[in-house]
Amino acid sequence: MGEFPRLIATVLDAEDAPALAAFWRDYLGLAYRPGQGPADDPGFIVLDDDTGSPKLAVQQVASLPAPTWPAAGTPAQMHLDLFVPGLEAQQHQVDRAIGLGARVLDDRSTDAADPLVVLADPAGHPFCLIAPPVAGDEGRAQ
Repeated sequence: MGEFPRLIATVLDAEDAPALAAFWRDYLGLAYRPGQGPADDPGFIVLDDDTGSPKLAVQQVASLPAPTWPAAGTPAQMHLDLFVPGLEAQQHQVDRAIGLGARVLDDRSTDAADPLVVLADPAGHPFCLIAPPVAGDEGRAQ
């Protein structure tokens, strides 16, 4: 009785589920869940962490308007927040994401109190790379 439901994974809709699943697999270092990869069912793909726990899933849809956030139009609807240990790691992960097909939506990496970068995955879903606040200006790239 007193138990709570256990969150299994966040599911992202995509017009090209295999391509979006490949992006997140490569970016987060996840693996296709045995029996639920693109070769098994390209319409619903589950990505596991290195312990075999599901972390993210991608579901095929016929049509999906890409979020236009932060501009008006189509809201983000949901986004992922990803923590990085510092500004160097943040820039490295921004570069990796861009190399895999993401694009920068908002770069606030120079905000010492809240250094973050908002990107969009290849389907347009926003995600944030959040670094810890910077004490003073030390370590801040100019």
